[in-house]
Amino acid sequence: MGTIKKFEDLEIWQLARELLNLIYDDFRNCKDFCFKNQIYSAGISIMNNIAEGFSRETDRELKQFINISRGSNGEVKSMYYVAEDQSYVSVKTAGNRRQRISVLNTKITNFIFYLKTHDFQDKRLKGA
Repeated sequence: MGTIKKFEDLEIWQLARELLNLIYDDFRNCKDFCFKNQIYSAGISIMNNIAEGFSRETDRELKQFINISRGSNGEVKSMYYVAEDQSYVSVKTAGNRRQRISVLNTKITNFIFYLKTHDFQDKRLKGA
């Protein structure tokens, strides 16, 4: 993994940002405000927990927030089934989003594995 100095450099944060923009586009006109609020919140949680974890001082804290991010990613995936079942989005759109979410999940999982096997955060904060 190359030098990462800010959370914006993380591919998982970039993919979470892209996903969040798609969520906003998909549900901008949705009248089910409870659903809309929940999927917006879960999408925001993916991105923000990556950022917050990166901004913490230890690898342990980073892992904790990345795990929360992965959980929110699963929540968004589940909500796209609801969106499909309620015809808020097309079957094609829901499938495309779930595919993107699965890719993001794999990358988050791989990052968690990397964190378990490397000293990532502590070196970054010490300037190594």
